[in-house]
Amino acid sequence: MQGEKIGEESGKVTSQRILPNPDGGPKMETSFQASSTLLGTKATNRGTYWSIIRPSGTLYGEGQGIVMGEKGDLATWIGQGVGTMKKDGGVSYRGAVYYQTSSAKWSRLNSVAAIFEYEVDAQGNSRSQSWEWK
Repeated sequence: MQGEKIGEESGKVTSQRILPNPDGGPKMETSFQASSTLLGTKATNRGTYWSIIRPSGTLYGEGQGIVMGEKGDLATWIGQGVGTMKKDGGVSYRGAVYYQTSSAKWSRLNSVAAIFEYEVDAQGNSRSQSWEWK
């Protein structure tokens, strides 16, 4: 069940490249940087994820990143999601993220599964929101 909203962000894709995929369809790696708020703290999120187009035309991806709070808090994350391509060239993902941190302020994230909505438009602008999964 969706719980408390724990974060939101807006950002920009910073790079993309095509990766070899011995299993078949196209595999693309995307890196981004975003201004975010995590548990009420302003932060910067930098991450990289890869995604593949599945036979159904949907996307599957996995990623990792680092969130740096404005006062030095630090958390890393890993995540997985599924997505769809929009008619306007954007992409929409839904998935889950798991955090790891030694920050006292963000320590509760160590035991939280966060569900997210992540949208990227055709120009590479991204928006995301995340909630605690209860």
